[in-house]
Amino acid sequence: MTPPSVPQIEGRCDERFAGVRAAFEANFRDRDELGAAVTVQVGGETVVDLWGGWADPGRTRPWRRDTLVNVWSTTKGPTALCAHVLADRGLLDLDAPVAAYWPEFAAAGKSAVLVRHLLSHRAGLAGLREPHSPAELYDWELTTARLAAMEPLWEPGTRSGYHAMTYGHLVGEVIRRITGLLPGEFLRREITGPLGIDFTIGLAEKDAHRAAELAHSPVPDRSERAAAFAQLTPTALAALANPPVGAAQANSPEWRAAHIPAANGHGTARAVAELYGIFARRGRSGDHRVLSPEAVERARQGQGSCRDLVLGAGFDRDTELALGLWLSGPSASYGPNPRAFGHDGFGGSCGLADPEAEIGLGYVMNRMGPHLADDPRKMTLIDAVYKAL
Repeated sequence: MTPPSVPQIEGRCDERFAGVRAAFEANFRDRDELGAAVTVQVGGETVVDLWGGWADPGRTRPWRRDTLVNVWSTTKGPTALCAHVLADRGLLDLDAPVAAYWPEFAAAGKSAVLVRHLLSHRAGLAGLREPHSPAELYDWELTTARLAAMEPLWEPGTRSGYHAMTYGHLVGEVIRRITGLLPGEFLRREITGPLGIDFTIGLAEKDAHRAAELAHSPVPDRSERAAAFAQLTPTALAALANPPVGAAQANSPEWRAAHIPAANGHGTARAVAELYGIFARRGRSGDHRVLSPEAVERARQGQGSCRDLVLGAGFDRDTELALGLWLSGPSASYGPNPRAFGHDGFGGSCGLADPEAEIGLGYVMNRMGPHLADDPRKMTLIDAVYKAL
């Protein structure tokens, strides 16, 4: 069989980081990459900005410099950034009860749940107990009302359990109660708009022509899929399969028009690197200060290492969440600095921030791999970045 060819790679890469370009090319040759982009900033300077491949499975549209793609849970980093901006301004107390901002949330024994529990996936609301369709997920008022009325799935504050879809509505409703704006609106008004960052929660119809079409990698046969689902606990099923979503859903106009701050951010790799780079540069973006250095340190405060109640079946290790992002930790998910932090998206995308090395990285793609996190394509790029330092 003839090995896959590497498509034309466009953009720029400093000579020192030639290994990153080689790793990016290898993802096309060896790891079934379809279309992708990677951007690396060091000390605020862009040292890698590459893109290539195809924006659709039919390979009719080349991936371009301004191609946008749904980055799934990599969206959670910008959503957390909005909360930290409010905390930095004294408008949000991370140690206050959620009900201080959202009174209805106190129902069903949740009066003591803190804002930091929402940010660190420790609120016990990883998924809804009742069936929740994609159409219902798109209904902000319905989804937040159901979350407010729900009894937690475990004792809040005791363990993390990845809030795959509910995170954005939980943190986002607190943002909305304080500002009157949905998180994507706040993000645009306060951060991406003033800074010219090409990232939105949801996708405007005028930008649909720039959007890449997501595609799944070949899926396991039915028996393998059944065995994988059989390993999931009821909590994990609530988080990961209620509602069930995938590439086809995310390519739909309805998904793109919705406001899902846990999962439907659309942007370029450059935009992801710039947003996570705000954390990496201790709150600065160029000459603009978004956060104080103290706020960045607060954002990466570990909330306790544990076997995550949702992702535990997929990870044979403990992990640790900070306040909105994952710590790199002993597994080096975001490079060798254990206090670097970031977030992966369903299928492979990621954003990374390393304040010690001043690295901000964004990797986006449209061929969704099978890994819950630490996709090999992402990891080989991160490894190449740190080898170049």
